[in-house]
Amino acid sequence: MAIVIKEVTDRKGLRKFVRFPNDLYKDNKYFVPQIVSMDMDTLSPEKNRAFEVCEGKYWLAMDASGKVVGRIAGIINHKYNKKVGQKICRFGWIDFIESQEVATGLLATVEEYARSKGMDIVEGPVGFLEFDVAGVLVEGFDQIPTAYGKYNDPYYEPMILHDGYTKSTDFVEYRITVPDNIERYIRLGEVVGQRYGLSQGHFKNKKELVRNYVDGIFSVLNTCYAPLHGFSELSPAQCEDLKDQFISNLRLDFVSVVVDKDDKVVGFGITLPSLSKALQKAKGSLFPFGFIHILKALRKNDTIDALLIAVLPEYQDKGVNSMIFSKIGQGMIDNGIKYVESTRELEDNHSVQNIWGRFEHKLHKRARVYIKNL
Repeated sequence: MAIVIKEVTDRKGLRKFVRFPNDLYKDNKYFVPQIVSMDMDTLSPEKNRAFEVCEGKYWLAMDASGKVVGRIAGIINHKYNKKVGQKICRFGWIDFIESQEVATGLLATVEEYARSKGMDIVEGPVGFLEFDVAGVLVEGFDQIPTAYGKYNDPYYEPMILHDGYTKSTDFVEYRITVPDNIERYIRLGEVVGQRYGLSQGHFKNKKELVRNYVDGIFSVLNTCYAPLHGFSELSPAQCEDLKDQFISNLRLDFVSVVVDKDDKVVGFGITLPSLSKALQKAKGSLFPFGFIHILKALRKNDTIDALLIAVLPEYQDKGVNSMIFSKIGQGMIDNGIKYVESTRELEDNHSVQNIWGRFEHKLHKRARVYIKNL
């Protein structure tokens, strides 16, 4: 197949870039389309403040007829590279038809870009920040991803390995069955709070949550996520972007903020009703009816996605996770939730996985990040 790799240089090309996987997988019942307008914002320097510390380029692979057959992004996160003392170029947003020529062409383009920027390593798929979708699906092809995951066909991994890449790390996802005796864990959370002088933060609405606790939540997040692969400290502007992205969809029943006697945040958990099936119905667009499917999923659901959980180091191993689960657990009882989907977590993040170990759970999806020395 004769292909041409073209850099994306305008909004029209960016829209093609964003829409490509929605077209590639339009007949796949496990694929969850992303909202095109939101992905456009993520990839636009004027909209995404990750570009404070990142730079990047995007490319499309075209066949002889001009049809898009693949896409890839090349990203350099200067802040993360400084943190780890390495010269890493990331690749992300990679999708391609079942063609080794296309896969090789896309990866070679990023490698050339990396060399031109003086980088020594190419790693991916990862995004600008830790909260962008990362990894190639290698297990769980018969499962619907969470709204914060990604589907791909099985041919991705062998074609990436063909070009000299090896495993860097894996992300895993679990499906947890809500236990019948959830009240037991609620009581345990109450005992932990009394023992250590901790309590649930009080917020009647999202406005109070933002005003009283969001800055503390991001401070805990930056502290606890600092050692994780691919994470660089979030700036105030990047935190604002995340607020805009998540706050509007939150259900307060599924949010827990644990505070000390001075109302300082020491831990938190944020979950969200599953949007996967709603996004499938939306087909990549909020309008005219996509937002209606999302609103329905937020109000009535039997599954929640676990987005974020963190506890300050000095409070870890003291049962604070039980307090977080007790608050969200009561929300699960009140709303008839039967299942929890963990979003992608690093395979060696045992502190989070130990939480799921107490319940009936199944590891049912795995995504892989690859690395290559130039």
